[in-house]
Amino acid sequence: MTNVNKTIIDPVFGFIKIPRGLLLDIVKHPLVHRLTRIKQLGLASFVYPGAQHTRFQHSLGAFHLMSEAIVSLQQKGIFIFDSEAEAVQAAILLHDIGHGPFSHVLEDTLISGISHEDISLLMMEKMNNEMNGALNLALKIFKDEYPKRFLHQLISSQLDMDRLDYLRRDSFFTGVTEGNIGSARIIKMLNVVDDRLVVDSKGIYSIENYLTSRRLMYWQVYLHKTAVASEKVLVNTLLRAKQMAREGKEVFAPPSLRYFLYNDVDRDWFLSHDEALTHYERLDDNDIWSAVKVWMDNDDRILALLASDLIGRRIFKVEVHETPIDSEQEEALKQRLAAQAGIGLEDAHYLMSINTIEKDMYDVNDDHIDILFNDGSIKDIAEASEILNVGLLSKKIRKYYVCYQRF
Repeated sequence: MTNVNKTIIDPVFGFIKIPRGLLLDIVKHPLVHRLTRIKQLGLASFVYPGAQHTRFQHSLGAFHLMSEAIVSLQQKGIFIFDSEAEAVQAAILLHDIGHGPFSHVLEDTLISGISHEDISLLMMEKMNNEMNGALNLALKIFKDEYPKRFLHQLISSQLDMDRLDYLRRDSFFTGVTEGNIGSARIIKMLNVVDDRLVVDSKGIYSIENYLTSRRLMYWQVYLHKTAVASEKVLVNTLLRAKQMAREGKEVFAPPSLRYFLYNDVDRDWFLSHDEALTHYERLDDNDIWSAVKVWMDNDDRILALLASDLIGRRIFKVEVHETPIDSEQEEALKQRLAAQAGIGLEDAHYLMSINTIEKDMYDVNDDHIDILFNDGSIKDIAEASEILNVGLLSKKIRKYYVCYQRF
């Protein structure tokens, strides 16, 4: 008898089984395989050297958790057709397909007005055409256009399989153990009432731990000041290269990166130029690094300085303030940087970045985590938790980051 599954060994979850047929075809598709060349955490490896895992690994992990969630819900009597199970598994495999190199860096620099979620949909629709409509149901669930709304919640909500995987995975590869949530227990506690996901009351402590872990991971990993500063160097490097391209100067770049440097690609451009998606599909982390290494020797002082910063891991100095930096302080910083770098004041903004970063643990107005009690009553986690009150949960932490070139 032939083997019906393909087995992949994952360092976080062990053996992941992928059924032959549509799901294995998706995993082997070039657009999905592209994610093996895009790191999940961008430049976080500057802080946590172990953070070398890819978006492909994350997609497989989210698929594995989705498979577990489907089995768990079916065991509780929630009826899910085999076709629905396959479609929601396909959708989670493809949820990150439109990500560009270094996470959201391209959305801030080389393209505008179109998000990676929009591009994910374009890629999924392209694959669906190639597969003669095999992804029709997956697309409906992904876009929340399917009657069983809880299936979409498994892909995108406060308790989706995307978050459950990336917290476990990013914790594992960074070594930040506080993010190691009990994903298996949370999945076992999932239930469905009135077509929405809820959590059985026995799982309340796991949810409390999950929300706390998520907060810790954001401030310790995703918004770590060195990781933020590293990304700002990269963003400013690409912005400088883009400006030089606009001015008609020759800037080295692999063909697909060159396309986005020398064209102002926004949503309208993307939707009216078929080759834009083709070039985007060919972009990965390697294109950026290849260009940055060459830019170290560029005649433009600013581009060469920023590129050398990245290659030499000489990232911007970071100051974290409790209050916003005022315009006088910003102007003084620009003048100092311009003098130190020997550049015009009008170009000093490339050597600095001022950002407000804000994050809460849980937004009660955004998307609820509902707790189901034995008597059938349902309460929001903010009301049900004994240790996490609504004020603590939804308190926004705001930090003001000032990043600038070291001399």
